Amino acid sequence: MTLTELFKNIRPFVYPYRWLVVFTLILTLAGSLTAQVNAWVLRYTVDHINNLVDQHKGVKEGAQLLALISLILLSKEILNTLIQFGQKYYGEKLRIYVSKDLAQTVVEKVLTYKLAFFSSGGNESGKLQIRIDRGIESLTRMIQNFFIDILPLFASSLVALLMMFNANFYVGLVGLSIIPVYFFVTRRQAQKLSGARRSIRKFRENKSQGILSIFESISVIKSFVRENKEADKQLILQNDLTGAQLKTRKISFIFDGLKSFVEQIGIVLIIILTAYLVLNGDMTIGAIMFHILLFNNVSAPIRQLHRIYDEMNDALIYSEGFFEILKADDQIEKSGTYKPEKITGKFELVNVSFKYPDGTPALHTVNMEIYPNKITALVGLSGAGKSTVINLLDKFYEPTKGKILLDGIPLEEYDTAFLRDNIGLVLQKNHIFNGTIAENILYGNPDAGQEDMVNAAKKAYIHDQITELPQGYDSPALSLSGGQQQRIAIARMFLKNPPIIFLDEPTASLDAISTEQIKNSLDAIKKNRTVIIISHSLSQIIDSDCIYVMKGGKVVEKGTHEEVYAHGGTYKDIFDSMARSLNLDKISKTLE
Repeated sequence: MTLTELFKNIRPFVYPYRWLVVFTLILTLAGSLTAQVNAWVLRYTVDHINNLVDQHKGVKEGAQLLALISLILLSKEILNTLIQFGQKYYGEKLRIYVSKDLAQTVVEKVLTYKLAFFSSGGNESGKLQIRIDRGIESLTRMIQNFFIDILPLFASSLVALLMMFNANFYVGLVGLSIIPVYFFVTRRQAQKLSGARRSIRKFRENKSQGILSIFESISVIKSFVRENKEADKQLILQNDLTGAQLKTRKISFIFDGLKSFVEQIGIVLIIILTAYLVLNGDMTIGAIMFHILLFNNVSAPIRQLHRIYDEMNDALIYSEGFFEILKADDQIEKSGTYKPEKITGKFELVNVSFKYPDGTPALHTVNMEIYPNKITALVGLSGAGKSTVINLLDKFYEPTKGKILLDGIPLEEYDTAFLRDNIGLVLQKNHIFNGTIAENILYGNPDAGQEDMVNAAKKAYIHDQITELPQGYDSPALSLSGGQQQRIAIARMFLKNPPIIFLDEPTASLDAISTEQIKNSLDAIKKNRTVIIISHSLSQIIDSDCIYVMKGGKVVEKGTHEEVYAHGGTYKDIFDSMARSLNLDKISKTLE
């Protein structure tokens, strides 16, 4: 990303606060003028005192001069204090407002992206977080520095340079000649550092993702006693990051020394030239100090160039990742406009094939008919493509080939939000949000009342356990056990009350008694709805009206339990294995 592209991208976020920009610019202009007062006062003071000394006059004659100087400098400092306060306050206000808008905009935009964006390579949650955080931080820091530090310094430098030229053309030329040399050195420094900075960005993303992975996998790490191995992985990442950081500091220190040398050369040339002009009678002694102070005002922003370039390069590098996320319009979830008065719930998959974003094939020419008011089970070993079918039906992904119809209408023509409002999804592991139990249940229907929420909890057989908690429904949902959290998710689905239900191992996290209770609840809610269930539970499979048996992303068998079992193929193998794993013979004898 070039600097022009950066400003073009950031402009829409700054434009709403243009009045802050204008006010800051006015203060900057005023500040650049007050910054030159010291040089003028010093020149006037030195020349007048020199005249008094030549006339053999003392403090008594110079008292009026001292009083005038004190009044001017004191007034200037008071005015400058007010100007600096305004610059810093309104500059910081602009930074905070832009930071808020950047953060909110990227969150709102990311929520519109399709699931493929988050599952594609390089978009792991830790990497996305570091790109967003670093992008906002670097962009807003650049805005803050521009209006609080950079702009005032350069305005003061320009005014000081004009004053130098006005006082003496040759002295002004010396001051001007140093600037391009300093800019050239600083630019070379930036070019040398750009590659290392990109490496630092990549290493930071990898380290952030690695730490997040540790947090998510801590129980597995400890159970296998792999703490040392994980620590060694992080050490490698940290060493890579440290090496890149040391490289950048080494380059910076070398160029900083070179820039300091260039600046000192400029001061030496100013002193020699002004001293010569004084001795030649073309300049007063006060003018020497006048030009040195003005040159300091000219070189002040030059001394800041390395920091300015650092900020700019950080903004350029980190804004690339940030705006890649913000402008990934091709990842926006597509939506149709079709909103029927009622969804019957008949799905048809016609020659559907699908590959995940990373190229992994999942489905191959799948044909299915899922009827309303019926229970359809998807059976198969892990990796057969069962969950992928549900992901396609919920429009989380789009088929690579083929088409999906709902009530005879292509699925892509449906309004996505409307479609999902009519689908209830219960997964093997449902996400529970950081909040209260009530908030998590009401997520299924935010407009539901207290009574509806309690009834949903009762249907999910979790109400009694909730009321036993000290804070009841106001208890933190994340403090519940895995099985309890699963029932919260089921209660959430009961509250939504959709005409279509997808159940992906809904009782996998529950104990035997809870499983029976939830089965009874699910049996009740299944009535008069389109239900698709993925389960290794024999009872739920047997009860299904139609069973599709999947293997390697293909449908290999279909029919009722009796029909597919009699076929003697994959389903019979799976069913017999499940029966043996449950030790049904011994259970039957016990029950007898």
